[in-house]
Amino acid sequence: MSASIAQHTRAKLNYLEDRWDSNAISGMDEPELLRYRSNLLGSDLRITNFGGGNTSSKITMPDPLTRKDTTVLWVKGSGGDLGSIKRSGFATLYLDKLRALEQLYAGVEREDEMVEYYPLCTYGLNPVAASIDTPLHGFLPFPHVDHLHPDCAIALAAAANGHEKMEEFNRLYGHKLVWLPWQRPGFELGMMLKRAVERQPDTDGVILGGHGLFTWGETQRDCYLNTITLIDQLTGFIEDHLAKRDGKVFGGSQFEALSNREATAFEIMPFLRGRVADQKRLIGSYSDLPEVLEFANSVDAEKLAYLGTSCPDHFIRTKIRPMYVPWNPASDIAELKKQIETRLATYRQEYGDYYQKHADPASPAMRDPNPTVVLIPGVGMFSFGKNKPESRITGEFYVNAIHVMKGAAALEGESIPSRLPQCGSEELAKAFQTYSNYVALPSAEAFRIEYWALEEAKIRRQPVEKELSRQIAIVVGGGSGIGREVALLAAEHGAHVVVADRDYEGAKSVTEELKKIGGKESAATSSVDIRSRDSIREAMRETVKQFGGVDIVVNTAALFPSSATGVISEAQWALTLEVNVTANFLLVEEIGALLRDQGLSASIVLTSSANAVVPKRGSEAYDVSKAALSHLVRELAVSQAPLIRVNGINPATVVKGSTMFPRDRVIASLKKYNISFQEESSDDELRGLLAKFYAERTLTHVPIDPRTCAQAILFLAGPKAPCTTGHLIPVDGGLTDAFLR
Repeated sequence: MSASIAQHTRAKLNYLEDRWDSNAISGMDEPELLRYRSNLLGSDLRITNFGGGNTSSKITMPDPLTRKDTTVLWVKGSGGDLGSIKRSGFATLYLDKLRALEQLYAGVEREDEMVEYYPLCTYGLNPVAASIDTPLHGFLPFPHVDHLHPDCAIALAAAANGHEKMEEFNRLYGHKLVWLPWQRPGFELGMMLKRAVERQPDTDGVILGGHGLFTWGETQRDCYLNTITLIDQLTGFIEDHLAKRDGKVFGGSQFEALSNREATAFEIMPFLRGRVADQKRLIGSYSDLPEVLEFANSVDAEKLAYLGTSCPDHFIRTKIRPMYVPWNPASDIAELKKQIETRLATYRQEYGDYYQKHADPASPAMRDPNPTVVLIPGVGMFSFGKNKPESRITGEFYVNAIHVMKGAAALEGESIPSRLPQCGSEELAKAFQTYSNYVALPSAEAFRIEYWALEEAKIRRQPVEKELSRQIAIVVGGGSGIGREVALLAAEHGAHVVVADRDYEGAKSVTEELKKIGGKESAATSSVDIRSRDSIREAMRETVKQFGGVDIVVNTAALFPSSATGVISEAQWALTLEVNVTANFLLVEEIGALLRDQGLSASIVLTSSANAVVPKRGSEAYDVSKAALSHLVRELAVSQAPLIRVNGINPATVVKGSTMFPRDRVIASLKKYNISFQEESSDDELRGLLAKFYAERTLTHVPIDPRTCAQAILFLAGPKAPCTTGHLIPVDGGLTDAFLR
């Protein structure tokens, strides 16, 4: 290790932490140490963002055929994430074969062809695809390399005076960083890195103009320390410049953040989601972080937002630019909706123009022209993606972009260089735009990345989406019985689910089950009493807060009144009709207003009963309430059309998992029907006896399972029944008494 690097690794960290644990790495081989180093770097968003950056190690290993030692490049595979990557997530390539590709390289105009050779360099039978950044690591002469996108480094890389400030940083901290102008990731950039290090062998890092940072080390530990030390010092460098400006950037404040911004956000979000998801459903996230509000409320926000981002990792998710809504927070929601509609039309038109300007016959078809990031003064930022993690991460990337713009603005000097240091050619010199010392990626370069054939191939490698992917379902009564099965099945089919129930703990337990199916961000819990409009509205707010809107509403909650004597009181009669009929009306009326504001087609499914058409002694209140509910389904189908479909199911008695069948009621029924049982039998065993008895009265002799009911509900709620509304599906095993007359 050189003296300069040794000095850096001993430097005090002021912003980051050294998370290396010598005990944790005991017994690890080099590939495991690479995995460990990568996970540490990816565990801190100040070092790199989700899916951003890549790491590598050049490791001596025996050739599987010759058994002779050979050098293998282990490098993060395409699409991986450093924070969660496992050993199996790294591509492995023979280093000598990869480097031999330099002899085949025909120049930057044909650099994409080089990717086709990477599989031929694969060590072993590793199926992990090598990323486009592979040559960036392979042609650097260092054993261990990190390529990361920390905000502080990109701020320097995206500053109009970035090269000048890098030299100032070098003098202050004793570094020997080298600057490279902007170049799209790929084989050409690998050659540029190789030549840069050959020209200055004592360099200890590279700043890629508009892009990011390269660091390295002789050992895994050295590489990690060099990386975090350099990022820590760059952070301090930016912070010192911000301090000189008293933290004032972006032209100062134009608006104040609303004191009720969260309520405003959740009021506007379904409307916004409906407009940006008119081609494909999207899941939403909201942020009012201090830096988000500082930027959204600033004088320069609209101009800077329009320039777009600089780092390719940011751009892939945030698109060419966010949509800034020029709304005065002093006005009302109606005006905000008007501004969203107007600005969205402009955004789509400009995106179409951007595509037409840069596309060629080989370009993929134009993608969704809607924004994935929306900035609203006084309120904050809304971000959208195909699922909750994607929407959250998209927002995180734009927060990174805000940090970059702020850092670049803090570095602003007295004048802008006559030629921006990001420009590697005369053509690019005309294309780069700058404002307040921030340099954004030119639209032509942005297009080359967004519609890159290699990015398109990455998209095509993604798994096929499930039937209910991008859908948001709220399941009332989801804490048990049929509701629980609906929630589980919806999650299995890819939906984001809010489990709503009066029994909050029961709902929470089901939510944990859902997270094991769809991931920890795919489900949420809400307490609800559907007899109360306020409670319904709170459940709606929770759903919007978590996911941005609603697509599917299912209610399985119901009440079956009972008493020791078999006679129910007037109060029980009234409560039964309130829960089973009126509450359903309130639920649909409240959520229906949200669904219409959202403007997307939606589906509501209510749970009636075979009892709606089968009169029986002793269950008059329940039977009448379900008959009323069945007709309410038809009435609601009329009133909610054409945007919202309303359907229902008519199950026969569902005993399994039902809260309407506590042990005492099951025993009473067994006695009523003279079915023998053992007192010491479990609840499930007793329910099984009763379910079998009911099944014998049907044509199929099959007990009604809550899972079967859930399948019928989701058929009605999902995309396979787009023309069905006002309909009730019997799920009764063939109960002849329930045949409609």
